[in-house]
Amino acid sequence: MFQIGKTIVSEEIVQKDFLCNLSACKGACCIAGDAGAPLEEKETKILEEIYPLVKPFLRKKGIEAIESQGTSVIGEDGEFETPLIDGADCAYVTFDNRGTALCGIEEAYNQGEIKWKKPVSCHLYPVRVQDYSEFAAVNYHHWEICDDACTLGKELQVPVYKFVKEALIRKFGEDWFMELEKSALELEAKKL
Repeated sequence: MFQIGKTIVSEEIVQKDFLCNLSACKGACCIAGDAGAPLEEKETKILEEIYPLVKPFLRKKGIEAIESQGTSVIGEDGEFETPLIDGADCAYVTFDNRGTALCGIEEAYNQGEIKWKKPVSCHLYPVRVQDYSEFAAVNYHHWEICDDACTLGKELQVPVYKFVKEALIRKFGEDWFMELEKSALELEAKKL
């Protein structure tokens, strides 16, 4: 672990490799698990505002789930998250013609309908951020469904922090990311 400002960062962020391999996993992270995507409180308000613009990009079952549960819900851990369809798929998930899970929010963003890409937790994955009163813990989350992403990342030598660079800058800012890169270089130099 090392510290950047008010964050404690796991060394795995710079030591592990990761590159999403959608052709292998088919977007399983959007349909597997027992909870929706974690949301920041401010994101719940954004989802309420953009829902009418995102709705045309969603599946019927997703719309039904959102309209019965809300654009966000409070999960078993007491935190905000996206609603699920029948306790499985994220309500915002769509599928392409190859059966790959995609994000309806991100599709609305890509089509220029909204200016918000998707929840930052989704954008950051496989990085998970846990906020505490004095600091935030920034950790790598290993999930077997992403083993193909780990293999591809290793093959192409893409560390986790480089894969999620845009999302880390979105979450913590450019200066924070530059400090992370500096720490990554220092850790690499120690290994040599």
